[in-house]
Amino acid sequence: MKIKNKIIKQKRGRIKPKFEKIMKCIFLGQQLKAAEQMVPSSESLVTKNYSASGYSSRPCEAEKQPDTGNIEEAEWSLRESSSLNYEEARALLGRIEYQKGNIEAALHVFEGIDIAAATPKMKITLASKRGERHKRRSQNYASPPMSMHAVSLLLEAIFLKAKSLQVLGRFTEAAQACKVILDIIESSLPEGFPENLVADCKLQETVNKAVELLPQLWKLADSPREAILSYRRALLHHWNLDTETTAKIQKEFAVFLLYCGGETIPPNLRTQMGSSFVPRNNIEEAILLLMILLRKVSLKRVVWDPSILDHLSFALSISGDLRSLANQFEELLPGIINRKELYHNLALCYHGAGEDLVALNLLRKLLSSREEPRCVSALLLASKICGENPDLAEEGTSFACRALECLEGECDQFESTANCLLGISLSAQCKLTITDSERITRQSKALQVLESAGRSTGMRDPNILYHLSLENAEQRKLDAARHYAKSFLKLDGGANVKGWLLMARILSAQRRFADAETIISAALDQTGKWDQGDLLRTKAKLQIAQGQVKSAIETYTQLLAVLQVQSKTFSSGRKLHKGSENPARSLELDVWHDLAFVYIRLSQWRDAEVCLSKSKAIGCFSATRCHATGLLHQRKGLHKEALQAFGNALDIDPTHVPSLISTALVLRKLSEKSNAVIRSFLMAALRLDRMNSTAWYNLGLLCKAEGTECSALEAAECFEAAATLEESAPVEPFR
Repeated sequence: MKIKNKIIKQKRGRIKPKFEKIMKCIFLGQQLKAAEQMVPSSESLVTKNYSASGYSSRPCEAEKQPDTGNIEEAEWSLRESSSLNYEEARALLGRIEYQKGNIEAALHVFEGIDIAAATPKMKITLASKRGERHKRRSQNYASPPMSMHAVSLLLEAIFLKAKSLQVLGRFTEAAQACKVILDIIESSLPEGFPENLVADCKLQETVNKAVELLPQLWKLADSPREAILSYRRALLHHWNLDTETTAKIQKEFAVFLLYCGGETIPPNLRTQMGSSFVPRNNIEEAILLLMILLRKVSLKRVVWDPSILDHLSFALSISGDLRSLANQFEELLPGIINRKELYHNLALCYHGAGEDLVALNLLRKLLSSREEPRCVSALLLASKICGENPDLAEEGTSFACRALECLEGECDQFESTANCLLGISLSAQCKLTITDSERITRQSKALQVLESAGRSTGMRDPNILYHLSLENAEQRKLDAARHYAKSFLKLDGGANVKGWLLMARILSAQRRFADAETIISAALDQTGKWDQGDLLRTKAKLQIAQGQVKSAIETYTQLLAVLQVQSKTFSSGRKLHKGSENPARSLELDVWHDLAFVYIRLSQWRDAEVCLSKSKAIGCFSATRCHATGLLHQRKGLHKEALQAFGNALDIDPTHVPSLISTALVLRKLSEKSNAVIRSFLMAALRLDRMNSTAWYNLGLLCKAEGTECSALEAAECFEAAATLEESAPVEPFR
């Protein structure tokens, strides 16, 4: 009997779950019918309203199949509460219409939900979950007005309403609807999702989607300020987002900041820690976000995305901080990018940051036989770097020739660039060439390859035209130089200051000082205030050449005022890296030196000393300042003190040509050294600057003083060279 009872109980145990499921399905059907009576069905809610206009949301026969997911959702809702209320029923029906693709019908259903009335209940329910752990100590508290499932259902309905509005092009309304979700969550859970809510996947999924969608909606609504605030809100609040979602939002925000085309408000300082970096503009905020993403990649929290580095390269390039970009490349984990690409990118960064020797060493590694010896872009960059340094000019010539060999006429643009760089390197080599014949040969070849580069581009490349003009000017072919400079200005539209400066210097070498000053005045009218420094300095020198010393001093004073305002304006800007030059400070130093030379010529010793003291306050070690100090002593008749000052200048810069010449003059005046020693100083100056008329003139005087027939002939040649060069000397060097 006991065994029989046991078998009966086991059978009942197996039958009970099946029976319960059947009863639940029956109960579900009864409840759905009740819901249809209380809330019109999808057909009654929508079809009746749209039938008159020819619209129907009636699904096709295939769509009439029951949605298992929706039935399970409804069943879960019924388990949570005795019946669906009006809002929950509409949320379910709206979701069904949205999933069918009946967007307008779904929106009509969602708009029937009274979100304003449901919002306080949802907030109370969510807040109760936050404090549930503390409230468990006491059983005397009211139950929340809604179930968590009902909250999740309504929040999803709001999200789908926003999506429906987005599809219909009503972006502002969509953003406002989506914002309601975040407002509810943020006000109810200011410290983020508690542990007892983390398991609610549906609620978390809705919140994640809303956080991602809101900035996109504001962008579509053409509200960049609201979009940026939404991005910051997404990243600063505790939404319990996963790492990939956060990284996606950070990248989208950085891209929007870089390319939105307008400056926005900086982040609120209250959201930052006391010692945290606070971005001051769009670029800085984007750089910060992209650096955070790169760090996550290094820590292997997110997968590698090459576009992150592309956007960061752009941001740091336009902000002028290429040294930081090089650091980011160096911190990448091995294998993320190809080693050859890494060398090339690092070389570009260091070259842009002014660290050319570091860049050149990287390029040498890249162009070695073990790596990529035929990389044309690397060969061209290496040639460019070498061409800017006479000591490396021969290597630059070699790189340019290798590039031409690799091209073999395949790309006219690259070939013209290689020829241009070859011409620049050959020209730089001339400064170190000892024999005149070798120098003339290299100068001739430099012009030849530059002209070849110009012809291959139809004389439409501004860079080639500029170097053609510069090379002709240095060889004193001034008419040709002026022609190319004029073509450069016409092609460039006067946008580049160096074109105006070169034209003015060429005109000054032709003794057309008034025309040169007119050119500078025209350039000043077309140039921004902060870019006028070199133009004003050249204008002052032109005025001195015309004997307008008072006007020149006024121009220098104007330039110093501009530099002072510029310094105050940008004093809180980005700090320069160690070893890098501040162009404004360097220009200010040159201006004080120029004024010192003017006052020395006018025998105004006190004013000259003030200028030199100002110069010393900017930079302690300056060969030009030591040279000016020597000239001041020399004009006062203090030759030994002058000699010591010139020696100090040569200690700082052994290639300082004016100090070499002045040392020779003082030694000749003191008669303390033999003519051979004096000649050695003058010859050293001429090796460095073959076009220096003062050096040729003083060498002629030295030869004439020797009194021999041979020396007299040599002196005549020196005087002739000095006179020729003096007639074609610009007010300041062409290069």
